[in-house]
Amino acid sequence: MSETETQIGIDELRKLFLFERLTDEQLTTLARSGRVQTYAQDEDIVRQGEPAECFAVLIEGEVQMISETVAAGTVAMPRTSQPGVYGGATAAYLGDRAPQTYQHTLRATAPSRVFMLPARKFGYIVAEWFPMGMHLLDGLMSGGRMQREIIDRRQRLTALGTITAGLTHELNNPAAAAVRAVGELRSLVKGARRQLAQLAEDGIPPERLRALIEVQEACTGGLAAQPKRSPLEIADAEDELGEALEELGVDNAWDLAPPLVTAGFTPEHLEEIREKLGERHIAGSLNWLTKAVEIAQMLNEVTDATDRITTLIRSAKQYSQMDRAPFQQIDVHELLDSTIAIFRGKIPPGISVVTEYDRTLPAIPCYAGELNQVWTNLIHNALDAMGPDGTLTIRTAHDADEAIVEIGDTGHGVPEAIKDRIFEPFFTTKTVGEGTGLGLDISYRIVAGRHGGEIKVRSVPGDTWFEVRLPLREASIAPA
Repeated sequence: MSETETQIGIDELRKLFLFERLTDEQLTTLARSGRVQTYAQDEDIVRQGEPAECFAVLIEGEVQMISETVAAGTVAMPRTSQPGVYGGATAAYLGDRAPQTYQHTLRATAPSRVFMLPARKFGYIVAEWFPMGMHLLDGLMSGGRMQREIIDRRQRLTALGTITAGLTHELNNPAAAAVRAVGELRSLVKGARRQLAQLAEDGIPPERLRALIEVQEACTGGLAAQPKRSPLEIADAEDELGEALEELGVDNAWDLAPPLVTAGFTPEHLEEIREKLGERHIAGSLNWLTKAVEIAQMLNEVTDATDRITTLIRSAKQYSQMDRAPFQQIDVHELLDSTIAIFRGKIPPGISVVTEYDRTLPAIPCYAGELNQVWTNLIHNALDAMGPDGTLTIRTAHDADEAIVEIGDTGHGVPEAIKDRIFEPFFTTKTVGEGTGLGLDISYRIVAGRHGGEIKVRSVPGDTWFEVRLPLREASIAPA
């Protein structure tokens, strides 16, 4: 429990950067107005949500500021032992417009001594001693809050638009392929029915019709197992089969050859069919067999297209984590793959994507939807840095009790002069209207504050890497 000490001396107050320029009279007023309290390790100095009654200034020890937010969950700032850092009722100078409860928790992470100044007294001192500064702070806080809210909304809408555009583009291709295949299927099924009716009218015996169906089943069943051939090899095979069909007296030999070659047909197969079906029914049988093979091909195209649509929807679902608990053990490769799938439509043709996954990496405890936001921000920045050409590399590894995810690009790199600033809110190297400067700030808060991890960058022109380290143990997550 905290213990109240005697009043602080003005010489000790003057050592704190917050009060170093005050006069002896002002320091004396401060010393009489507040008290020094000691706190044990892991004891809360102020607690978010409780009445904002005190302004707290660290004298010695170590503290950490922790905030519970709606958008980002628990956000923990780095620990600090710098004398003079402050927290608690920091906006008390706003009077009745100030928050009536603490907006964060200030926790002692080591035995600490803290100067506690009543909020009303702190607000009165700021208003009386620094009237111009108070008005400037008031305007800065109100304007900054409004600007942050507007840019946050814009950032979310921009990300949503990017994802939606990419997903729509990716869904359009398989959907169009399925529609085209279904249209051709109608015509082929109609023609196959008529050809089969013609065979019946020509009096094909039942046993030969059964033999024809067995050949058709063997052909359609072997479509997927055909070896890959070059265009020249396919053209030669079609010429050879077309000539063999002409020798059998088939009128439309050159129309039948391409689909039969796709099914693996050769002149030797034609001889077997002639032996089973006889000369009289060979032409009609091959016409029906060709249509049956084409129907099977169209069905395969529809299956591939719908599988692609299902995969994209699954990726979008995985990306948004809309059917999952917010905190879970999950394979980070699933998150990365779903993010890449969402980006497929936005990746220029000249950029190649390389994945180097360490499949021995165990599942990590995380807020999956929020990590997907991190991967989105990092991949989006990498694509912007490269332009139309380059290589995007995503690799994973693990070191002791940490998972490592690295995202690299071959773009222009991050200049050494700004490496220390890229994670600052609103800092951006993009032109006006192209970036908000919040992507890396949000990523840092999710990785460091939400997961207790680390994110850093190493960069030279043509080789930039963002490294994200995440703890493999749930206990490493920042406390609420």
